[in-house]
Amino acid sequence: MTKGSLENHLFRKGVQLMTWGKRMRTAVDVARGLSFLHSLDANVIYRDLKASNILLDSEFNAKLSDFGLARDGPDGDRTHVSTRVIGTRGYAAPEYVATGHLTPKNDVYSFGVVLLELLSGKRATGEENPGGAEETLVEWARPFLSDSRRVLRIMDTRLGGQYSKKGAQAAAALALRCLHVDPKLRPTMDEVLATLELLPTPKDSSRTSPPQANYNAPNDKICHPQKRYVTHSR
Repeated sequence: MTKGSLENHLFRKGVQLMTWGKRMRTAVDVARGLSFLHSLDANVIYRDLKASNILLDSEFNAKLSDFGLARDGPDGDRTHVSTRVIGTRGYAAPEYVATGHLTPKNDVYSFGVVLLELLSGKRATGEENPGGAEETLVEWARPFLSDSRRVLRIMDTRLGGQYSKKGAQAAAALALRCLHVDPKLRPTMDEVLATLELLPTPKDSSRTSPPQANYNAPNDKICHPQKRYVTHSR
């Protein structure tokens, strides 16, 4: 992918700053990719969503990559799949870390973390967070997310205030829902996508051309409009 990973554009110096419009477009693309995976018969759970696994093309269209940790989700009457805990600190849902129980709502939590990174320009973990290396981005941001006025304090200062305040407040409220400690109270990725698509659309978020499908799975016969937002099968 021409532009490399989302991680590069959010956190590394010397790269093109992502505008508010590009950030929200990335959020929509990632939500579409996860929604597609969760809609498959196998109910695929991505399991390791993070900024370094989100790739950007020359027009900043985002696609999911690296499906090495993806797992088929629960089927029938099962509510979860039990697995050895594998994931990235700061992104993994707390109930998954505690129990190893894997459900699609684990991906929703991780998406909430990525959405916070897009809003704040800060890593999920690391010394760049105001609270220091021991404090995750979620722990630092959570007190601000429920207050529509205070929430603007978490916004990336590099944006210079060039973003929709209503859009930022709505995106932050969505992130808070995704990060709910009770997975049953988190939205589905379909609901997340629907919410994101209703946010105010900045002028710089329009695509000059539609993103092209790139899912190299020779045995995959499913025709789905959101397939374009993932790069390859497991």
